[in-house]
Amino acid sequence: MKYIVALALGLISGAVVFAAAIVYNPFSVDRVLSPLSVSESELIVLNYSAVPADNIIYTNNGESMQNPYPEKVLQLWEAPIRKTNAMATIMRDARNQPAGIGIKIASLSESTDLLRGEAIMDSIWYVYTPRHGSMFIQQTENYLPFVREVAFPAWRSSVNSWRGVWMGNITAGPGALGMAAVSGASGRVKGLELDGVESLSVRAFSVDTGFVSAEGRLLIELPAAADEIEEGLLP
Repeated sequence: MKYIVALALGLISGAVVFAAAIVYNPFSVDRVLSPLSVSESELIVLNYSAVPADNIIYTNNGESMQNPYPEKVLQLWEAPIRKTNAMATIMRDARNQPAGIGIKIASLSESTDLLRGEAIMDSIWYVYTPRHGSMFIQQTENYLPFVREVAFPAWRSSVNSWRGVWMGNITAGPGALGMAAVSGASGRVKGLELDGVESLSVRAFSVDTGFVSAEGRLLIELPAAADEIEEGLLP
């Protein structure tokens, strides 16, 4: 009996140490301030809802925390894409007016290492806006600060939920200074290679259903040449 008790205590202690290593990991760095927030260049600002039911469509393997939407949408249960989610959503500008449409596909990365402060997703966006044109966005996302400050407190709560105000950048590369790589495909941004950052603002989260109240934001930096081309100053 004493061996069983010792084993149980060892497992509990290990779980506590592992949780503490995630929450108080000295290798993880919060990136609250976006590198683009101090930029003097023009920024494309695109907001979207991170709540699945607020989007046009959202799907995953059907067994993840967040339920697919609408209810009968096809699920990504095949082995190669079981760790992937996809959504199509309305993008809104800084005045909360419809500005375009965005399609995002994200997959859990094999490089995830919680003990090193990395909860990694690899994602791509296709965004089209009538004003700026279409863009492809490639990025690496790190959700460790979100896990530590929102998801873990929600799991620890007696009601399995969290409410408050959390804001943070989730983009962690692959570009310089941890920014996303943006390629202009048409319109005003055609042929341009740009920098971008995605952030999350969360007010309510549930362990059972995922995001209850949350918004995402894409910031994309336009070089000065883009303004000059639009105004006809450059050929």
